[in-house]
Formats: sequence, C-alpha cells, structure tokens
Amino acid sequence: MHSFSDFSFNGKKALVRVDFNVPLDAAFKITDDTRITATIPTIRKILNDGGSVILMSHLGRPKEGPTEKYSLRHLVNHLSDLLNVKVQFANDAVGEDAVQMAAALKAGQVLLLENLRFHKEEEKGDRAFAEKLSKLGNVYVNDAFGTAHRAHASTAVIADFFGPNEKTFGLVMEGEVKSAEKVLHHAAPPFTAIIGGAKVSDKILIIENLLQRANNIIIGGGMAYTFFKAMGGHIGNSLCEDDRLDTARDILEKAKANQVQIILPEDAIIADQFSNEAQTRECMSNEIPDGWMGLDIGPKARMAFEEVIQKSKTVLWNGPMGVFEMDSFAKGTETIAHAVAKATSNGAFSLIGGGDSVAAINKFNLANQVSYVSTGGGALLEYFEGKTLPGIAAIQ
Repeated sequence: MHSFSDFSFNGKKALVRVDFNVPLDAAFKITDDTRITATIPTIRKILNDGGSVILMSHLGRPKEGPTEKYSLRHLVNHLSDLLNVKVQFANDAVGEDAVQMAAALKAGQVLLLENLRFHKEEEKGDRAFAEKLSKLGNVYVNDAFGTAHRAHASTAVIADFFGPNEKTFGLVMEGEVKSAEKVLHHAAPPFTAIIGGAKVSDKILIIENLLQRANNIIIGGGMAYTFFKAMGGHIGNSLCEDDRLDTARDILEKAKANQVQIILPEDAIIADQFSNEAQTRECMSNEIPDGWMGLDIGPKARMAFEEVIQKSKTVLWNGPMGVFEMDSFAKGTETIAHAVAKATSNGAFSLIGGGDSVAAINKFNLANQVSYVSTGGGALLEYFEGKTLPGIAAIQ
C-alpha cells in the first residue's frame, strides 16, 4: 500500500469515498462542515497531481430510496466554494448519468455522486453494486474514517476490484489510523485514558482493552456512579446501570491485577433536578442524598484528574465529565479540556475521539492545542475496543 503523499494521481480518475454525512437545517443549509473541510487537502492533492475526482458518500439514514432531505445535491455549492472548482453532480450513484459524467471527466474536474444509501445494496455490502461503482474510476481512495467500521459496498467491498497499487487511504484516513495506532500500540508512558459519558455498557469493551495498555484510566460522567454504587456508595438519583454493577466490580479487580490505576471522581456537583436552573451543591460522590443527582465532577476531582493528566506522556480522551451542554455542569469537562491542552504543550501526544469530546474541545476553542481530533466517533470506539475495521483492512 502506497502512502497517500507518494501516490501520483496524474492522469488518474480517483474514486474517493468521503464522509459527507453533515447536519443540515430545515432549509438544507449545512450547519457544521467539519467533515467536508477535513477532506479538502485529499481532494486538492489529487487535482494538483493532474487527476480528476469522483466523490461518493452517504448522508443520513434514508429508508425509502431517494429523499430530497438526504440528497447530496445540497452540498454542491458549498463544496465548489471550498475547492474553488465547479463541482458537477450526478443524479444517481451508479446509473447512466453517473457512468457518462464519470467517463467525460477531465483532469482538474470534480464529480459528486448522489447519496449511496439511496441504494439498499450499499449497506448490504452488495458485490455487484460495489463493482458498478468501481468501474467509474481507476484508483480507489478511502478517506472516510467515520464509516471504516462498516463493511458496506463503498467502504470495504469495492477495494476488491482494485489492485494493490490502485488503492490507498486519503489524508484523513491516514491521520486517523496513524494517531489511533500510536495511542493503542506505541503509547509513551505514562499513558492516561480519560473515559466519560453516560453508560458503562457503552464503554466496557474499550475499558477492558485499555486495561492491557494504559497506566491510568480516569472515569467521569454518569458512568462513574455505577462504579460508586458497585463499591457500596450512596448515589441518590444519579444515573446508574444496576445490571452492570458486577461488570464495574470486575473492571476494578482486573485493574488492580494489571497494576492500572482507576481514578474515579472523589466529589461531584449535584443537582435537585436535570436542569441548568437546578439547585446545586458540592458533595462526595459516594454520599449523594436521595432526590439529588451527580451532573458534574467536583473541585477535588478536577484537581486530582488534572494532576494525573499533567504527568502523562500519552492521553486519550473519550467522553465528557458531566452534562457540559448546560453551563452549570460544564466546569469538569472544561477543566479536562484545558488539562489535555496543557499536557500537549508540555510534549504529550493527545488524541480526542467520540462526538461529545470533540464537541467539548471545540466548545472551549482548544482543538488546535491538542495533537489530534478524530472525526470518526463509532469507528474510533471500535478500533479502541480492539476490533478489525473493514474499511482499514480492505486497503491494508
């Protein structure tokens, strides 16, 4: 497999799988173009080499075939502005329109295909559909890390129709894979993983895999209260998965056996209701009175977490420390964001992944002060769970 930078696209028609699954408002205007802007350097390199680009993506989850709401047509003008090239649009991903437009494409030109998921064959990983797509170009570039965990026609199966020197990752995919591998397989110690969010059940596999690799695992967010209850603490009305208490105890025992330090938030900011206007107070995390719930980590926890992060050489952050969308409960997540940025400036390698962590690092304007911000929520999670991602395996 070539590295993307070494690959020459001169005279090539590059079929590029991108992740343009972006949010649109009621007027079909893009409200967050992060995923589009991330792929611009990949597209530019192909055009600058003297190649042409055929872009394919999905948008949303259309159930009944073509739907105006999920048409990629809505992205054409913005994409044209970003590339400073008039982007052409094919009304279908594999129909006659797409075949003719792809065949007529000249060097320096860009064609965007209609939503792949308007065809049920895409998500089924249908070989005949993948083969039809493959015939539109003569090299295949996968730059859609966000869908790398799906064995869909355009993300994995299509690669079978290109030889080893006719397929490569794009720059987004390369950066994602390199950063994830660095953390998972080549982490400089001390390696600290910060795991937050609501549920232990969402993060069990990632925690169990990290127990073999991390030196410290910081646990915050709603999932921390399942651990406190498992240890006999009183958590009031805080979020808790009662069916995961044994799992929590098991994780604590494995950590001890592996000499991994699990760090839970000693104190919490508690509230009498789930609201930004709720009454709040500080409280020990295992002594929360009935009728109250923990919605953020407290000052002692903030200080303890910060201290561990500062001493780390590798940091993975997945999941917030509290309900950071409400200003009353954002302090814990903000403290972590600043601590990770500070550790990075002191030489640590930091990887931020998962939708909420990415939203948090952006909210506090610190995205350019960490090593890498991942665009692939579910894909990154599965990678850190130790799973093989079909979209990566197909190229490698």
